Amino acid sequence: MAIFVPARTALLISVASLTLGACGAENIASPGEGFIVLPAPTPTPTPTPTPTPTTVTPAAACPAIAGAAQLSDLGTISGPQGAWRNCAFPARFTASTAIPKVAGVLYSLPGRVDVGSDQGAVSTNVDVTLTIDPGVTVFGATGVSYLVVNRGNRINAIGTPTQPIVFTGRGNVVGTADDQTSQLWGGVVLLGRAPITDCLAPGAAEGTAACERDTEGTSNALYGGAQPADNSGRMSYVQFRYSGFVLSADKELQSLTPSGVGSGTQIDHIQSHNSSDDGIEVFGGRLNMKHVVITGAEDDNLDTDVGYKGNIQYVIAVQRSGGAVGDSMIEADSNGNENAVPRQSVNLTNFTFIQRNNAATNGAAILIRGGADYNMSNGIVVSPGLPCLRINSVTTTQAAGAATDELGPPIFNSVQMQCSGARQFVGSGGVTDAAIQTIFTAGTNSSFTYTPSLVSLFINGATETAVSAFNAVPISSFFTAANYIGAVKDGSDTWYASWTCNSATANFGTTSGACTVIPTT
Repeated sequence: MAIFVPARTALLISVASLTLGACGAENIASPGEGFIVLPAPTPTPTPTPTPTPTTVTPAAACPAIAGAAQLSDLGTISGPQGAWRNCAFPARFTASTAIPKVAGVLYSLPGRVDVGSDQGAVSTNVDVTLTIDPGVTVFGATGVSYLVVNRGNRINAIGTPTQPIVFTGRGNVVGTADDQTSQLWGGVVLLGRAPITDCLAPGAAEGTAACERDTEGTSNALYGGAQPADNSGRMSYVQFRYSGFVLSADKELQSLTPSGVGSGTQIDHIQSHNSSDDGIEVFGGRLNMKHVVITGAEDDNLDTDVGYKGNIQYVIAVQRSGGAVGDSMIEADSNGNENAVPRQSVNLTNFTFIQRNNAATNGAAILIRGGADYNMSNGIVVSPGLPCLRINSVTTTQAAGAATDELGPPIFNSVQMQCSGARQFVGSGGVTDAAIQTIFTAGTNSSFTYTPSLVSLFINGATETAVSAFNAVPISSFFTAANYIGAVKDGSDTWYASWTCNSATANFGTTSGACTVIPTT
């Protein structure tokens, strides 16, 4: 699957060494219901008005938490809406802890913050669980701030549609962030005990407990094991804003980095906004995700690698306007070590991708390489200035074979693509353009001559509604039945509203607040 050059593969940063790997190289992936018929009005959401500043009064003190390590009262921090009590997390949570929502309190990451300590690849216990209440805001106090949930520990960050949890950076709090801001803090990294490839130890059998990876420049930042159903907790109704601080050239984190995370983990209703690297990057494991929004990512929107096998449903991904920010909507795997087992295998259904960078480094809206297996259905790709699909390496198009954990060439069913008229498909590494076109059209109801009729950027219009949907439920019981293509059926389908934040990149309606404003209720 992937051969990693050490200086370009790390996920985390260390306050001591500040060394990270990153993404975007040509040969290395970046590091990091039944059918219901509803009326189909497609109104244009009214732009969210500029909010009237709300006077916030700081709490008198920080709340007490469990364990010997307590919150540090750093005084107050002020912004356009008033002032909050700044309560800093300890460097490590050593006991299960609940972080409550308290009026006039914001929580901060002073640097690297660990949830528990690494429990190893073969352990089955749960050491520490960090629970974050709905409506809590946590900000990175410096660029090198980030949260690490170690193997054998959990995070339960469970917001609600009207009280999302917000992870952001200091600039967002003090009012200096705008629609082009990024790199204010690191991100959230989940480390699990599920199978991976590209082992740290020479000769270790991939996909076993002996196969684990460390994060360059850190210690006790290991992931990987042999527990496909490992549980790293739950993150629901969560926003990640302005992440991916650049430590040096090509060395940065992204909003969310699940690494070796198992299928027992629940990730749903999450938004990555203005990550300076990828929106979400998955390294190995068996994570499933549902209801994902990615806006303004400066590299790839979804990046997958190191033997990741998972299912993803309902994704809205929109690149920032201006045509010069962001790479591919999907970057799958890396060249080298391409027949490693477990082989990457991803099932993606009900997605709407808006590609706006006509000079993307990867040269296409979707790049699949390194022998990865991808099964895409019920998708919409709007990429008028770039080819829609690039496949690199004949290992990515080879025939199915059980012995090599190979499912065959990528599969596309009910996928509509608006591509560059000059060249819709790009082959490399022994794969021809014509071969890719044959692979794409081998599925049902797929087209690369699609003309969008989307309303309000990502809501299906008449053209999209007319396309017959593919039933993805037989692929995985994780999927819910959806009799439409794309991420949003029509104007009555508002799963994305309220818990997301609005920007110039994408507006999710009047019930969603502005990304530049910290929620005060």
